[in-house]
Amino acid sequence: MTELNRRALLRAGGIGAGVVAAGVVLPGVAYATPKARPVLTHGVQTGDVTSDGAILWTRADRPSRMLVEVSRDPSFRHARCLRGPVLTPTTDGTGRLRLTGLPAGDEIHYRVRAEDLDGRTASAPLVGSFRTAPVGRADVRFTWSGDVAGQGWGINPDIGGMTAYAAMLARRPDFFLHSGDTVYADGPLKESVTLPDGRIWRNVVTAEKLKVAETLAEYRGQFAYNLLDENVRAFAARVPSIVQWDDHEVTNNWYPGEILDLPQYTEKRVDVLAARASQAFHEWQPIDQRRAADGRVYRSFAYGKHVEVFVLDMRTYKDANTADKNGQGHVLGERQARWLVDGLTRSRATWKIVAADLPIGLIVPDGKDIEGVANGLPGAPAGREFELAWVLRTLARRHIRNVVWLTADVHYTAAHHYSPDRAAVGDFDPFWEFVSGPLHAGAFGPNVLDPTFGPEAAFVHAPPVANTSPLEGFQHFGEVQVDGRSGDLTVYLRDGKGTSLWSKTLRA
Repeated sequence: MTELNRRALLRAGGIGAGVVAAGVVLPGVAYATPKARPVLTHGVQTGDVTSDGAILWTRADRPSRMLVEVSRDPSFRHARCLRGPVLTPTTDGTGRLRLTGLPAGDEIHYRVRAEDLDGRTASAPLVGSFRTAPVGRADVRFTWSGDVAGQGWGINPDIGGMTAYAAMLARRPDFFLHSGDTVYADGPLKESVTLPDGRIWRNVVTAEKLKVAETLAEYRGQFAYNLLDENVRAFAARVPSIVQWDDHEVTNNWYPGEILDLPQYTEKRVDVLAARASQAFHEWQPIDQRRAADGRVYRSFAYGKHVEVFVLDMRTYKDANTADKNGQGHVLGERQARWLVDGLTRSRATWKIVAADLPIGLIVPDGKDIEGVANGLPGAPAGREFELAWVLRTLARRHIRNVVWLTADVHYTAAHHYSPDRAAVGDFDPFWEFVSGPLHAGAFGPNVLDPTFGPEAAFVHAPPVANTSPLEGFQHFGEVQVDGRSGDLTVYLRDGKGTSLWSKTLRA
């Protein structure tokens, strides 16, 4: 990736090329078809926003140079054209430009083109914008959700595609926290699905979505598919994302070392599949791997005085779903657990947001085994709960306050309050966990709460039957607003149209 410094941004300059709408896209993901000029095939995205920059992403259909104009002026009268990386088949035509040295808390406009390697022709430009993180007592608004294009419900042109993204964009969030299941690599799509009442759901389908993903090309195709939706592209061009992964980026309920016993897979080794999925994930998402503690997924971001987000990876380091539920299990791994506790301890933010890809207190089964954290057993924490208990106890001993957990995964929305007064253990501080999703997938739930950490459901919105289609209205995203003056944090649990179903204000 190529860096932009402050001097490059503020130098006078400019290109008077015309502008087209963000997110112009061609169908399919074929690469390097000869054309008169390059084409940016899947829009533009920003991610991992900081107070002085962000990661800027795009993809071209042939070997070409990524060129970017960056300006504080939407007219681009005062902009500098920056030479980004060469986009090649090595990364499936994707590329990222690291923007740094930008002013904090400011609206930044960008215009991206792909220039042929001979320098004679370039693609039509795509435009977008994002706001850098503030450094002081600013208001903060962000959304979160997960679970996209799952259970057979893909892009349906009859309903306008993945419309929850348009509802989120209308809320004008500063950033979007994608809580995992960003794709469903294990969920093939059919061209049509007959609903129980006889209606027909139609899917846009690509070759890569007709079977479970196993090869690198098939995993790449999962991420390319979602960006065929105009709502997704429009959102990505205007709202920076902070992305984590869960299981469906690889295969359902996976864990390291697993050997699949599923006929639809010819490659049975999950570690092989996970490596391919991870490469595709990092190629197609605007992630700054330099910020990740181990170059993978878990990392943290400060957003003004009041907010710091800690992104977890509860997939790569977990023990087997078949492991002894009475033992001392892992879901974070020792290194990540210590990174989380130490990071929360050092944080000066009013609110410490823990972005978890698995809920803490909901029982999530995997057949006869356990997929999630909660093991469903009464008494003291055991299995993966043991590691979470250590985190919660350590935070209490260190007097770390105002920790809020956000998650998705279970395909409904809920608010859970955890208290030692109701728990099997009493040496942790009360806290809230908020669940939201799916963003565009089958709706399920609700799951059973495990009593270990004393959870209580303050609100639940779930469908009456499993795998309810997006037509029935049980799509969700959450929204967090932090008041810059008071520091108060308000959580809104919204449906897929943006209507608030429930809200809660927490005082710092």
